[in-house]
Amino acid sequence: MGPLSNPNRRSEFAHPIEAEFARLLDFYRIPWEYEPTTFPLEADQAGNLLEAFTPDFFLPLQEMYVELTTRRQDLITDKNRKIRTLKQQYPRVNIKLLNRRDMTSLLLKYGMTGESAQLIGSPTNPHESG
Repeated sequence: MGPLSNPNRRSEFAHPIEAEFARLLDFYRIPWEYEPTTFPLEADQAGNLLEAFTPDFFLPLQEMYVELTTRRQDLITDKNRKIRTLKQQYPRVNIKLLNRRDMTSLLLKYGMTGESAQLIGSPTNPHESG
């Protein structure tokens, strides 16, 4: 079972912070692709896909996938598990998880606006996504 290309990738982002990250990459002229690859993680004996992971971004010049999350730390356990599984099954894949703290630091360093800060959300907001 190998990675699957997503030729019909979405042009709209699943979460506003992804659009903000894309704007940052565009500003610094860093090429990127949005959700270009799905990595199968588990299949049943018949080969039916049971679990997969699609990182948010691929940075071709860096040969690195980036997954963003603005969820509270206690809510990202499943995402961390999927990334660990991906690294075990695809050891040559370079992937980086950027959490709320990472995103805040990145956006502050590179010109976060008040609107960007609202996208990251409050650490106590139970309705966060990402």
